[in-house]
Amino acid sequence: MRILIVTALVLVPSAAFGQNEAILRQAFEGKVVAVKIEMPATSRGVDVYPLDQRPVDFPELAQRIKDNSTALRIGQQVMVTKVVVKKNSHIEFQLGGGGYGTFGDNTSSSVSTVSQGETKAEKALRDSIKKATGPTKRKQFEKELASLREERERENARAEAEARQAESVIEANLRAKRAESGSRFNVRYRNGIPSDALTPDGLMRALAQYVDFGVSGGVASSGGGGGQGLGFAASGGSRAAPTSLKKGLWLEDVESLLGPAATASETKEGTLMVLKRTYRKDGQKVAASFVNGVLIDFAITPQ
Repeated sequence: MRILIVTALVLVPSAAFGQNEAILRQAFEGKVVAVKIEMPATSRGVDVYPLDQRPVDFPELAQRIKDNSTALRIGQQVMVTKVVVKKNSHIEFQLGGGGYGTFGDNTSSSVSTVSQGETKAEKALRDSIKKATGPTKRKQFEKELASLREERERENARAEAEARQAESVIEANLRAKRAESGSRFNVRYRNGIPSDALTPDGLMRALAQYVDFGVSGGVASSGGGGGQGLGFAASGGSRAAPTSLKKGLWLEDVESLLGPAATASETKEGTLMVLKRTYRKDGQKVAASFVNGVLIDFAITPQ
């Protein structure tokens, strides 16, 4: 009998989840809070087990910050952007976007390259060396073969250098994106979510050590970037001036600032596929190069 009573107190009927989530969303979403702990720049966020003696595993939190950098710092004000009840396991309390790595975020910084192997011309010269009738002819073929190999190796080395440069730009852009994408608390319950935890008061009690709900007024920042966004200067309208471009922007960011491309094409440079696009704005022409959707180079000239 005791087991049945405890179960009745702890478990929440599945039909009530949607209703309780709606109440929590109405109570918190759009409100500004301040965090009392540093939070990692990842959608994994901070796991909180309110009913455990040790609600937060701080060594694990430190590792997440080390791996992903910090999105929200102690005392930072931020908007509650989403509250989600995940079945009967936990409540997501998302801040400033919920953290990098949610659906649609590109989390890869690698650029694939394929080294070119021995060419047909090199193979043909090797056969010619074997069949050469005299030392003079053989030396000529050997010299030509060495020249082709050196050229191929230089091309492979250049492609590898380009790939490393592109990866560096992409990684820098990802770090900036992570810092601007907020974080989240995952309020977890090992034996199902108690009914009182699905109320605004219950959720505030669960997060009271980590969130200051008394913040009022002001404008919340969108993450570690302090609400600065991409940092482009305005130029007489809603879009940025071409001279404000910088390497590392995503293609969609460039086009949201400069508008649709006037021309677009793809070309292979070494082993990289490079997207070439041109834009026209404010009497200037912008020629931009993208690898894996990231701006790696651009030139601005008068139209």
